Amino acid sequence: MDMYHIIRRALITEKSTAAKEENKYVFEVDRRANKIEVAKAVEKLFKVKVLDVHVVNVAGKKKRVGRIMGEKPSWKKAVVTLAPGSRIEIYEGV
Repeated sequence: MDMYHIIRRALITEKSTAAKEENKYVFEVDRRANKIEVAKAVEKLFKVKVLDVHVVNVAGKKKRVGRIMGEKPSWKKAVVTLAPGSRIEIYEGV
């Protein structure tokens, strides 16, 4: 799988911004990607050293529009811990 397809986007929330202080960054990743693929993709894309990766499968929520019930798609997120001294610059303006 291509590294540009593994990392979909950075998740910028209040919780992920607080985790940045502990050198942890949160990304939405492809549902088929495993921890090893995520670590390699982050290392190549951002040129940093990855220490640890935690992945979470997030279930899609049920949504209702009038009488019609639907469901948002499920997705996967990864919490990536970087080595001390490594930083990802996309979070700097937040």
